[in-house]
Amino acid sequence: MSENDKQIEQMQKLIAEIEKHNYNYYVLDRPTISDAEYDKLYYQLVDLEKAAGFVLPYSPTQRVGDTVLDGFEKRRHEVQLYSLNKVRDFADLEKWVTEMKESGNNTDFAVEYKFDGLNLVIEYNHGLFVSATTRGNGLIGEDVSQQVKTIRSVPLKINFQGRLIVQGEGMMTNKSFEKYNKTAAEKLKNPRNGVAGAIRNLDVRETAKGNLDFFCYSILFCQDKEFDTQQQMHEFLIENGFQTGDYFKICDDVQQIIRCINEVDLVKNKLDVMIDGMVIKINKVAPRADIGFTAKYPKWAIAYKFVAQEATTLLKEVTWQVGRSGRVTPIAELEPVELAGATIRRATLNNIDDIKRKGVLENATVFVRRSNEVIPEIMGLAEKKEGSREIEIPSRCPSCNQPLTQKGPLLFCTNHSGCKDQVVDRIVHFASRNAFNIEGLSDKTVEAFYDVLGLRNTSDLFTLTESDLQKLDNFKEKKACNIITSIQNSKNIDFSRFLFALGIPEVGVKTAKDLARKYHSIQEISSADKEGLLEIDDIGEVIADNIITFFQDKDNIEEINQLFEKGVRLQQAEQKQANDKIAGKTFVLTGTLSRPRNEVESLIESLGGRTSGSVSKKTDFVLAGQSAGSKLDKAQALGVKVLSEKEFFDMIGSNQA
Repeated sequence: MSENDKQIEQMQKLIAEIEKHNYNYYVLDRPTISDAEYDKLYYQLVDLEKAAGFVLPYSPTQRVGDTVLDGFEKRRHEVQLYSLNKVRDFADLEKWVTEMKESGNNTDFAVEYKFDGLNLVIEYNHGLFVSATTRGNGLIGEDVSQQVKTIRSVPLKINFQGRLIVQGEGMMTNKSFEKYNKTAAEKLKNPRNGVAGAIRNLDVRETAKGNLDFFCYSILFCQDKEFDTQQQMHEFLIENGFQTGDYFKICDDVQQIIRCINEVDLVKNKLDVMIDGMVIKINKVAPRADIGFTAKYPKWAIAYKFVAQEATTLLKEVTWQVGRSGRVTPIAELEPVELAGATIRRATLNNIDDIKRKGVLENATVFVRRSNEVIPEIMGLAEKKEGSREIEIPSRCPSCNQPLTQKGPLLFCTNHSGCKDQVVDRIVHFASRNAFNIEGLSDKTVEAFYDVLGLRNTSDLFTLTESDLQKLDNFKEKKACNIITSIQNSKNIDFSRFLFALGIPEVGVKTAKDLARKYHSIQEISSADKEGLLEIDDIGEVIADNIITFFQDKDNIEEINQLFEKGVRLQQAEQKQANDKIAGKTFVLTGTLSRPRNEVESLIESLGGRTSGSVSKKTDFVLAGQSAGSKLDKAQALGVKVLSEKEFFDMIGSNQA
């Protein structure tokens, strides 16, 4: 076989695979691979065509779209719709910007969200809504006028009286998605599937249930009116009542564009709409005609796609893990896949209902999503395989083999003191840095305590002796002495750390501190009512119920009493006079500080301030030490005030930086 024949064969295989995925995605609305994996296939074909020096006439790189569904009346677009070319990195973006500067009379650039929804074209005449059409193949779409009329953010009447054709994206916001899934018999996989299904539903009443939105970003035709810039178009759309999203910026050069991309990349997972990148267009309209189009996309616009948040991989099996509260959780064991800069091998499946709703199977391909700083999650089934099987729900504990109890969609092992995984997890948490801070108690050490020394409760730690520890493998006199000393030294503990150590479900470090500010003893908190708990910021119904349930459990109260009997003493954190500049303000600490971070956090809280682990719009100050990372970047992107250590200590009137 000649080299030319080999290249043709490779192209044919790639084209066949790409077309299969196009059909699944656009026609059936049942994608079987992620966008990132599709892009990888597409660019393999692009690179192969460049290397070969020729293109097959039916290559997907030579056409705009795909097949149109038969269920709707077809409508020919008056203005051809194009796709957007994509750049793969900032180096390619810089090349494109340089070319546009040279071709576009030193133009500036408009930067907007790249929405991940369903492309729609809407026509108006004499100020009234006329029709709405799906993108289809770019030349012919589907008439979805009645469906789009149900979208409240689509104006039925506008100020402009001439003929107008606009383009935008039909979207289901995350809030609408969650609301829909609460009552839907068949749950949606994600908002993108939600909007596609709603718009293509012949029953308009079902479309309305999706509570969709429309974000407009382009003017395809405007009778007797010309625009000089993309910014003028954007302002015209707003003036006529169109929703355009909350991000539109004009940039002079590539560095400004990159800053915009990084700014949005940091906060994209907090947005109420799904975006998968940013769109950059030359702002000036006049040069666009000269710069022109390819058969597929305009040369004067480009899309920068974010690092993939979703991928497909094989779910090999589901294992079940027991946590310190006795809850038994399903864990998906995956074929390793690269996602958002990490290798993903495991992902969460929340409970029994989650497994049923998502329809996932063992030995099947699934969608897995990873958002920033969030545990990877299985989103749904992508494709069955030969040998795919239902996930078996256990009836006995995978750790102690005792019968499980089901509460709603959750499974629990009630063998509180006899289930090894529960006990070990509970003691490790109890001894952790933010709790009793007992040094040297690794998972393996605590397992040895359970197996050899018979520890079953956290209070048992305070009865251990050096001679007990020397019974364990590799425990010499010095190591045993150090652990016993650390255990004894931990007995005097702040009330908030004690509350965290108890392992109340959903009560983390911050919530424990908030509880300790309001309730000053175990007696007070154990008799707290729900109304009082809900008065604390960030404590909702679930956490309040967890706290009440925990202190109603006789075993928990008995264990707390045992801790006190064995010498544990609670201390309230020292309360200094509130500082007017600190009181009520939220601080986030990042980087390496000159003093231990927990010491600085305690100082802030003693002056009436609050600390948080993540930056948001509600953050008042970010205290940045050496080698500050993504939290500093996010603070700068959100416009949050950043303090150096010197500035912080000057603020509180201290020279201790």
